Amino acid sequence: MTARPENPTRTHDFVGIGLGPFNLGLACLTEPIAQLDGVFLESKPDFEWHAGMFLDGAHLQTPFMSDLVTLADPTSPYSFLNYLKEKGRLYSFYIRENFYPLRVEYDDYCRWAAGKLSTIRFGTTVKEVRYEDGLYVVHTEANDVFRARHLVLGTGTPPYVPEACQGLGGDFVHNSRYLSAKAELQKKDSITLVGSGQSAAEIYYDLLSEIDVHGYRLNWVTRSPRFFPLEYTKLTLEMTSPEYVDYFRELPEATRYRLTAEQKGLFKGIDGDLINEIFDLLYQKNLGGPVPTRLLTNSSLHSAEYENGTYTLGFRQEEQEKDFELTSEGLVLATGYKYAEPEFLKPVRDRLVYDSRGNFDVARNYAVDVTGRGIFLQNAGVHTHSITSPDLGMGPYRNAYIIRELLGTEYYPVEKTIAFQEFSV
Repeated sequence: MTARPENPTRTHDFVGIGLGPFNLGLACLTEPIAQLDGVFLESKPDFEWHAGMFLDGAHLQTPFMSDLVTLADPTSPYSFLNYLKEKGRLYSFYIRENFYPLRVEYDDYCRWAAGKLSTIRFGTTVKEVRYEDGLYVVHTEANDVFRARHLVLGTGTPPYVPEACQGLGGDFVHNSRYLSAKAELQKKDSITLVGSGQSAAEIYYDLLSEIDVHGYRLNWVTRSPRFFPLEYTKLTLEMTSPEYVDYFRELPEATRYRLTAEQKGLFKGIDGDLINEIFDLLYQKNLGGPVPTRLLTNSSLHSAEYENGTYTLGFRQEEQEKDFELTSEGLVLATGYKYAEPEFLKPVRDRLVYDSRGNFDVARNYAVDVTGRGIFLQNAGVHTHSITSPDLGMGPYRNAYIIRELLGTEYYPVEKTIAFQEFSV
Protein backbone atom coordinates (compact mmCIF):
# COMPACT_ATOMS: atom_id res chain seq x y z
CA MET A 1 0.00 0.00 0.00
CA THR A 2 1.18 3.57 -0.70
CA ALA A 3 2.27 5.51 2.37
CA ARG A 4 0.50 8.79 3.09
CA PRO A 5 2.67 11.95 3.43
CA GLU A 6 3.35 12.83 7.07
CA ASN A 7 1.45 15.75 8.56
CA PRO A 8 4.06 17.67 10.63
CA THR A 9 1.44 18.62 13.25
CA ARG A 10 0.04 15.13 13.67
CA THR A 11 0.55 13.29 16.95
CA HIS A 12 0.64 9.50 16.75
CA ASP A 13 -0.10 7.20 19.62
CA PHE A 14 3.22 5.48 18.90
CA VAL A 15 6.13 5.36 16.47
CA GLY A 16 7.78 2.00 15.80
CA ILE A 17 11.44 2.33 14.82
CA GLY A 18 12.90 -0.58 12.86
CA LEU A 19 10.99 -3.30 11.06
CA GLY A 20 12.06 -6.82 11.84
CA PRO A 21 9.51 -9.60 12.38
CA PHE A 22 8.55 -8.29 15.84
CA ASN A 23 7.65 -4.72 14.86
CA LEU A 24 6.12 -6.02 11.64
CA GLY A 25 3.92 -8.25 13.80
CA LEU A 26 2.96 -5.21 15.86
CA ALA A 27 2.07 -3.38 12.64
CA CYS A 28 -0.19 -6.26 11.59
CA LEU A 29 -1.86 -6.52 14.99
CA THR A 30 -2.48 -2.77 15.33
CA GLU A 31 -3.76 -2.31 11.75
CA PRO A 32 -7.39 -3.17 12.65
CA ILE A 33 -7.43 -1.19 15.92
CA ALA A 34 -9.19 2.11 15.21
CA GLN A 35 -8.23 3.48 18.63
CA LEU A 36 -4.50 3.27 17.87
CA ASP A 37 -2.67 5.51 15.44
CA GLY A 38 0.85 4.26 14.79
CA VAL A 39 3.56 4.53 12.17
CA PHE A 40 6.63 2.35 11.53
CA LEU A 41 9.94 3.72 10.23
CA GLU A 42 12.47 1.45 8.50
CA SER A 43 15.73 2.59 6.90
CA LYS A 44 15.85 -0.21 4.32
CA PRO A 45 13.91 0.18 1.05
CA ASP A 46 11.98 -3.04 1.66
CA PHE A 47 11.58 -5.76 4.26
CA GLU A 48 14.66 -7.98 4.58
CA TRP A 49 15.28 -10.79 7.04
CA HIS A 50 18.65 -12.62 7.00
CA ALA A 51 18.81 -12.71 3.20
CA GLY A 52 22.46 -13.73 3.36
CA MET A 53 21.44 -17.09 4.83
CA PHE A 54 18.81 -18.24 2.32
CA LEU A 55 20.56 -21.54 1.74
CA ASP A 56 18.65 -24.25 -0.11
CA GLY A 57 16.43 -26.11 2.34
CA ALA A 58 17.22 -23.86 5.33
CA HIS A 59 14.15 -23.56 7.53
CA LEU A 60 12.95 -21.91 10.71
CA GLN A 61 13.55 -23.63 14.02
CA THR A 62 10.03 -22.77 15.13
CA PRO A 63 6.73 -24.01 13.60
CA PHE A 64 4.50 -22.00 11.26
CA MET A 65 2.21 -20.98 14.13
CA SER A 66 5.03 -18.73 15.34
CA ASP A 67 4.16 -16.32 12.55
CA LEU A 68 3.55 -12.59 12.95
CA VAL A 69 0.08 -12.80 14.45
CA THR A 70 -1.46 -16.24 15.02
CA LEU A 71 -0.62 -16.75 18.70
CA ALA A 72 -2.24 -13.38 19.49
CA ASP A 73 -5.04 -13.50 16.91
CA PRO A 74 -5.67 -16.78 15.05
CA THR A 75 -8.30 -15.01 12.90
CA SER A 76 -5.92 -12.36 11.58
CA PRO A 77 -5.75 -11.91 7.79
CA TYR A 78 -1.97 -11.57 8.18
CA SER A 79 -1.39 -15.18 9.23
CA PHE A 80 1.07 -17.50 7.52
CA LEU A 81 -1.78 -19.83 6.53
CA ASN A 82 -3.64 -16.97 4.84
CA TYR A 83 -0.41 -16.07 3.04
CA LEU A 84 -0.21 -19.66 1.74
CA LYS A 85 -3.86 -19.54 0.68
CA GLU A 86 -3.40 -16.32 -1.28
CA LYS A 87 -0.22 -17.68 -2.89
CA GLY A 88 -1.99 -20.92 -3.90
CA ARG A 89 0.31 -23.10 -1.80
CA LEU A 90 -1.89 -24.05 1.16
CA TYR A 91 -2.59 -27.59 -0.04
CA SER A 92 1.05 -28.15 -0.98
CA PHE A 93 2.09 -27.07 2.52
CA TYR A 94 -0.54 -29.41 3.97
CA ILE A 95 0.71 -32.36 1.91
CA ARG A 96 4.32 -31.52 2.80
CA GLU A 97 3.51 -32.37 6.45
CA ASN A 98 6.31 -30.25 7.82
CA PHE A 99 5.54 -27.58 10.41
CA TYR A 100 8.74 -25.60 9.74
CA PRO A 101 8.58 -22.98 6.94
CA LEU A 102 11.62 -22.51 4.73
CA ARG A 103 13.62 -19.43 5.66
CA VAL A 104 13.18 -17.86 2.23
CA GLU A 105 9.47 -18.64 2.49
CA TYR A 106 9.18 -16.87 5.84
CA ASP A 107 10.92 -13.81 4.38
CA ASP A 108 8.47 -13.78 1.47
CA TYR A 109 5.59 -14.10 3.94
CA CYS A 110 6.84 -11.05 5.83
CA ARG A 111 7.17 -9.09 2.59
CA TRP A 112 3.62 -10.10 1.68
CA ALA A 113 2.32 -8.86 5.04
CA ALA A 114 4.30 -5.60 4.85
CA GLY A 115 2.90 -4.96 1.38
CA LYS A 116 -0.64 -4.95 2.77
CA LEU A 117 0.01 -2.33 5.47
CA SER A 118 -0.43 1.45 5.21
CA THR A 119 1.55 2.33 8.35
CA ILE A 120 5.07 1.43 7.18
CA ARG A 121 7.53 4.03 5.87
CA PHE A 122 10.42 2.25 4.15
CA GLY A 123 13.57 4.16 3.23
CA THR A 124 13.20 6.30 6.35
CA THR A 125 16.30 6.56 8.53
CA VAL A 126 15.90 7.98 12.04
CA LYS A 127 18.54 10.61 12.89
CA GLU A 128 17.56 11.42 16.47
CA VAL A 129 14.76 11.26 19.00
CA ARG A 130 13.96 14.11 21.37
CA TYR A 131 11.42 14.55 24.15
CA GLU A 132 9.46 17.79 23.95
CA ASP A 133 6.25 18.87 25.69
CA GLY A 134 5.38 15.32 26.74
CA LEU A 135 5.93 13.83 23.27
CA TYR A 136 8.69 11.88 21.58
CA VAL A 137 9.79 13.78 18.49
CA VAL A 138 11.47 11.60 15.87
CA HIS A 139 13.67 13.38 13.32
CA THR A 140 14.71 11.56 10.13
CA GLU A 141 17.67 12.10 7.83
CA ALA A 142 15.21 13.42 5.22
CA ASN A 143 14.13 16.08 7.76
CA ASP A 144 10.71 14.58 8.31
CA VAL A 145 9.34 14.81 11.84
CA PHE A 146 7.10 12.27 13.58
CA ARG A 147 5.54 13.00 16.97
CA ALA A 148 4.17 10.35 19.29
CA ARG A 149 3.22 9.60 22.87
CA HIS A 150 5.11 6.30 22.81
CA LEU A 151 8.00 4.60 21.00
CA VAL A 152 8.48 0.92 20.19
CA LEU A 153 12.11 0.07 19.46
CA GLY A 154 12.59 -2.75 16.96
CA THR A 155 15.99 -1.98 15.48
CA GLY A 156 17.16 -5.55 16.02
CA THR A 157 20.62 -6.85 16.74
CA PRO A 158 23.45 -6.00 14.29
CA PRO A 159 26.07 -8.60 13.26
CA TYR A 160 28.68 -9.17 15.94
CA VAL A 161 32.38 -9.14 15.00
CA PRO A 162 34.71 -10.47 17.73
CA GLU A 163 37.18 -8.00 19.19
CA ALA A 164 40.11 -9.88 17.64
CA CYS A 165 38.69 -9.23 14.15
CA GLN A 166 37.63 -5.61 14.52
CA GLY A 167 39.64 -3.50 12.10
CA LEU A 168 41.00 -6.62 10.44
CA GLY A 169 41.76 -6.24 6.76
CA GLY A 170 40.97 -8.56 3.90
CA ASP A 171 37.64 -9.82 2.69
CA PHE A 172 36.43 -11.81 5.68
CA VAL A 173 32.67 -12.14 5.85
CA HIS A 174 30.08 -12.32 8.60
CA ASN A 175 27.52 -15.08 8.12
CA SER A 176 24.83 -12.43 7.49
CA ARG A 177 26.48 -11.88 4.07
CA TYR A 178 27.48 -15.46 3.36
CA LEU A 179 25.54 -16.12 0.15
CA SER A 180 26.80 -13.00 -1.63
CA ALA A 181 30.40 -13.92 -0.70
CA LYS A 182 30.15 -17.68 -1.30
CA ALA A 183 31.43 -17.75 -4.90
CA GLU A 184 34.59 -15.78 -4.04
CA LEU A 185 35.15 -17.84 -0.89
CA GLN A 186 35.14 -21.05 -2.89
CA LYS A 187 37.94 -19.78 -5.13
CA LYS A 188 40.29 -19.76 -2.14
CA ASP A 189 42.70 -22.49 -1.14
CA SER A 190 41.37 -22.66 2.41
CA ILE A 191 38.36 -21.46 4.43
CA THR A 192 38.01 -21.20 8.19
CA LEU A 193 34.58 -20.92 9.77
CA VAL A 194 34.48 -19.51 13.31
CA GLY A 195 31.43 -19.84 15.52
CA SER A 196 28.72 -22.24 16.53
CA GLY A 197 24.96 -22.41 16.29
CA GLN A 198 22.57 -23.00 13.42
CA SER A 199 24.09 -20.53 10.96
CA ALA A 200 27.60 -21.96 11.39
CA ALA A 201 26.30 -25.49 10.91
CA GLU A 202 24.36 -24.56 7.77
CA ILE A 203 27.41 -22.86 6.26
CA TYR A 204 29.71 -25.76 7.15
CA TYR A 205 27.31 -28.27 5.56
CA ASP A 206 27.01 -26.08 2.46
CA LEU A 207 30.78 -25.72 2.03
CA LEU A 208 31.45 -29.36 2.88
CA SER A 209 28.94 -30.45 0.22
CA GLU A 210 31.07 -28.86 -2.50
CA ILE A 211 34.55 -29.33 -1.03
CA ASP A 212 35.60 -31.90 -3.62
CA VAL A 213 34.32 -29.70 -6.47
CA HIS A 214 36.45 -26.69 -5.49
CA GLY A 215 39.32 -28.37 -3.62
CA TYR A 216 39.63 -26.06 -0.63
CA ARG A 217 40.62 -26.98 2.93
CA LEU A 218 37.82 -26.35 5.39
CA ASN A 219 38.09 -25.68 9.14
CA TRP A 220 35.21 -25.25 11.58
CA VAL A 221 36.27 -23.87 14.96
CA THR A 222 33.99 -23.17 17.92
CA ARG A 223 34.63 -22.15 21.51
CA SER A 224 31.69 -24.32 22.62
CA PRO A 225 32.67 -27.58 24.34
CA ARG A 226 30.72 -29.48 21.71
CA PHE A 227 28.34 -29.01 18.81
CA PHE A 228 25.26 -28.45 20.91
CA PRO A 229 21.85 -29.44 19.54
CA LEU A 230 18.96 -27.06 20.10
CA GLU A 231 17.03 -28.36 23.09
CA TYR A 232 13.47 -28.64 21.85
CA THR A 233 11.68 -30.97 24.25
CA LYS A 234 8.17 -29.99 25.25
CA LEU A 235 8.74 -29.31 28.93
CA THR A 236 11.73 -27.17 28.00
CA LEU A 237 9.53 -25.27 25.54
CA GLU A 238 7.33 -24.33 28.49
CA MET A 239 10.14 -21.91 29.36
CA THR A 240 8.75 -19.78 26.52
CA SER A 241 5.75 -18.98 28.68
CA PRO A 242 4.32 -16.04 30.64
CA GLU A 243 4.98 -17.92 33.88
CA TYR A 244 8.68 -18.32 33.11
CA VAL A 245 8.97 -14.63 32.19
CA ASP A 246 7.36 -13.74 35.55
CA TYR A 247 9.76 -16.07 37.35
CA PHE A 248 12.90 -15.01 35.48
CA ARG A 249 12.19 -11.28 35.69
CA GLU A 250 12.00 -11.46 39.50
CA LEU A 251 15.33 -13.24 39.96
CA PRO A 252 18.34 -11.25 41.20
CA GLU A 253 20.18 -9.48 38.39
CA ALA A 254 23.37 -11.53 38.85
CA THR A 255 21.38 -14.77 38.68
CA ARG A 256 19.66 -13.67 35.48
CA TYR A 257 22.97 -12.93 33.78
CA ARG A 258 24.38 -16.27 34.88
CA LEU A 259 21.35 -18.08 33.48
CA THR A 260 21.57 -16.09 30.25
CA ALA A 261 25.01 -17.61 29.62
CA GLU A 262 23.92 -21.09 30.67
CA GLN A 263 20.73 -21.15 28.57
CA LYS A 264 22.26 -20.44 25.17
CA GLY A 265 21.65 -24.04 24.08
CA LEU A 266 17.93 -23.40 24.46
CA PHE A 267 17.81 -20.89 21.61
CA LYS A 268 21.24 -20.88 19.92
CA GLY A 269 21.79 -24.59 19.40
CA ILE A 270 21.94 -26.51 16.13
CA ASP A 271 19.00 -28.43 14.71
CA GLY A 272 19.61 -32.05 15.73
CA ASP A 273 18.80 -33.39 12.26
CA LEU A 274 21.40 -31.07 10.72
CA ILE A 275 24.09 -32.32 13.12
CA ASN A 276 23.34 -35.86 12.00
CA GLU A 277 23.34 -34.82 8.33
CA ILE A 278 26.79 -33.26 8.78
CA PHE A 279 28.13 -36.50 10.24
CA ASP A 280 26.55 -38.54 7.45
CA LEU A 281 28.05 -36.23 4.82
CA LEU A 282 31.49 -36.51 6.44
CA TYR A 283 31.15 -40.29 6.42
CA GLN A 284 30.12 -40.28 2.76
CA LYS A 285 32.92 -37.95 1.68
CA ASN A 286 35.53 -39.98 3.55
CA LEU A 287 34.70 -43.16 1.65
CA GLY A 288 36.99 -41.92 -1.09
CA GLY A 289 39.78 -41.02 1.31
CA PRO A 290 40.44 -38.40 4.00
CA VAL A 291 38.60 -35.13 3.41
CA PRO A 292 40.64 -31.94 4.03
CA THR A 293 38.46 -30.65 6.84
CA ARG A 294 38.90 -30.14 10.60
CA LEU A 295 36.32 -29.64 13.34
CA LEU A 296 37.70 -28.08 16.52
CA THR A 297 35.79 -27.39 19.74
CA ASN A 298 36.72 -25.65 23.00
CA SER A 299 38.76 -23.15 20.99
CA SER A 300 38.41 -19.40 21.52
CA LEU A 301 39.65 -16.89 18.96
CA HIS A 302 41.99 -14.42 20.67
CA SER A 303 44.01 -12.89 17.80
CA ALA A 304 43.81 -12.38 14.05
CA GLU A 305 46.18 -10.92 11.47
CA TYR A 306 45.87 -10.48 7.72
CA GLU A 307 48.84 -10.27 5.38
CA ASN A 308 49.42 -11.11 1.71
CA GLY A 309 45.99 -12.67 1.28
CA THR A 310 46.24 -14.96 4.31
CA TYR A 311 44.70 -14.83 7.77
CA THR A 312 46.69 -16.04 10.76
CA LEU A 313 44.22 -16.90 13.51
CA GLY A 314 45.28 -17.45 17.09
CA PHE A 315 43.13 -19.76 19.22
CA ARG A 316 43.26 -21.12 22.74
CA GLN A 317 42.07 -24.63 23.51
CA GLU A 318 40.36 -23.80 26.78
CA GLU A 319 40.31 -27.26 28.36
CA GLN A 320 43.93 -28.01 27.54
CA GLU A 321 44.96 -24.37 28.11
CA LYS A 322 47.05 -24.52 24.93
CA ASP A 323 47.45 -21.90 22.22
CA PHE A 324 47.55 -22.78 18.53
CA GLU A 325 47.33 -21.09 15.13
CA LEU A 326 45.49 -21.71 11.89
CA THR A 327 46.24 -20.04 8.56
CA SER A 328 43.49 -19.55 6.03
CA GLU A 329 42.81 -17.55 2.87
CA GLY A 330 39.10 -17.28 3.60
CA LEU A 331 37.40 -16.42 6.89
CA VAL A 332 33.72 -16.67 7.79
CA LEU A 333 32.53 -15.35 11.15
CA ALA A 334 29.35 -17.12 12.23
CA THR A 335 29.52 -15.18 15.48
CA GLY A 336 25.91 -14.13 15.71
CA TYR A 337 24.38 -10.80 16.61
CA LYS A 338 24.63 -8.47 19.58
CA TYR A 339 22.36 -5.62 20.58
CA ALA A 340 23.76 -2.12 20.34
CA GLU A 341 21.81 0.84 21.68
CA PRO A 342 20.92 3.09 18.71
CA GLU A 343 22.76 6.39 18.48
CA PHE A 344 19.51 8.21 17.79
CA LEU A 345 18.47 7.67 21.42
CA LYS A 346 21.28 9.82 22.86
CA PRO A 347 19.10 12.93 23.36
CA VAL A 348 16.64 10.92 25.50
CA ARG A 349 19.10 8.78 27.48
CA ASP A 350 18.05 10.52 30.67
CA ARG A 351 14.60 9.01 30.18
CA LEU A 352 15.90 5.44 29.80
CA VAL A 353 16.54 2.97 32.61
CA TYR A 354 19.64 0.77 32.85
CA ASP A 355 20.86 -2.06 35.05
CA SER A 356 24.23 -2.22 36.81
CA ARG A 357 25.89 -3.55 33.64
CA GLY A 358 24.73 -0.70 31.46
CA ASN A 359 22.05 -2.66 29.60
CA PHE A 360 18.40 -1.67 29.40
CA ASP A 361 16.54 -2.65 32.57
CA VAL A 362 13.54 -3.97 30.66
CA ALA A 363 10.40 -3.96 32.79
CA ARG A 364 7.96 -6.85 32.82
CA ASN A 365 5.74 -4.92 30.40
CA TYR A 366 8.74 -4.44 28.03
CA ALA A 367 9.14 -0.73 28.87
CA VAL A 368 12.63 0.79 29.18
CA ASP A 369 11.82 4.35 30.23
CA VAL A 370 11.41 6.14 33.54
CA THR A 371 7.60 6.28 33.30
CA GLY A 372 7.34 2.53 32.79
CA ARG A 373 5.09 2.81 29.75
CA GLY A 374 6.60 5.36 27.34
CA ILE A 375 9.26 3.43 25.36
CA PHE A 376 8.96 -0.30 24.67
CA LEU A 377 11.66 -2.68 23.47
CA GLN A 378 11.34 -5.58 21.04
CA ASN A 379 13.90 -8.37 21.55
CA ALA A 380 17.24 -7.45 23.22
CA GLY A 381 15.91 -8.53 26.61
CA VAL A 382 17.43 -11.97 27.15
CA HIS A 383 18.95 -10.68 30.41
CA THR A 384 15.48 -9.73 31.70
CA HIS A 385 13.01 -11.98 29.86
CA SER A 386 15.21 -15.00 29.13
CA ILE A 387 14.81 -17.09 25.99
CA THR A 388 11.38 -15.59 25.30
CA SER A 389 13.07 -12.41 24.05
CA PRO A 390 14.32 -13.67 20.63
CA ASP A 391 11.67 -16.40 20.28
CA LEU A 392 9.45 -15.80 17.25
CA GLY A 393 6.55 -17.57 18.93
CA MET A 394 6.60 -15.12 21.84
CA GLY A 395 6.54 -12.11 19.52
CA PRO A 396 2.72 -12.01 19.25
CA TYR A 397 2.44 -12.40 23.05
CA ARG A 398 4.81 -9.46 23.63
CA ASN A 399 2.94 -7.37 21.06
CA ALA A 400 -0.42 -8.16 22.67
CA TYR A 401 1.13 -7.04 25.97
CA ILE A 402 2.49 -3.81 24.44
CA ILE A 403 -0.87 -3.10 22.75
CA ARG A 404 -2.57 -3.45 26.13
CA GLU A 405 -0.14 -0.91 27.57
CA LEU A 406 -0.71 1.49 24.66
CA LEU A 407 -4.50 1.24 24.86
CA GLY A 408 -4.87 0.95 28.61
CA THR A 409 -7.20 -1.97 28.01
CA GLU A 410 -6.84 -5.51 26.70
CA TYR A 411 -7.56 -5.87 22.97
CA TYR A 412 -5.99 -9.26 22.37
CA PRO A 413 -6.13 -11.75 25.26
CA VAL A 414 -2.81 -11.78 27.12
CA GLU A 415 -2.19 -15.25 28.53
CA LYS A 416 -1.11 -15.48 32.14
CA THR A 417 -0.66 -19.25 32.60
CA ILE A 418 0.02 -21.93 30.01
CA ALA A 419 2.63 -24.21 31.63
CA PHE A 420 2.04 -27.47 33.46
CA GLN A 421 5.20 -27.08 35.54
CA GLU A 422 5.92 -24.61 38.32
CA PHE A 423 9.05 -22.49 38.11
CA SER A 424 8.98 -20.87 41.56
CA VAL A 425 8.25 -22.15 45.03
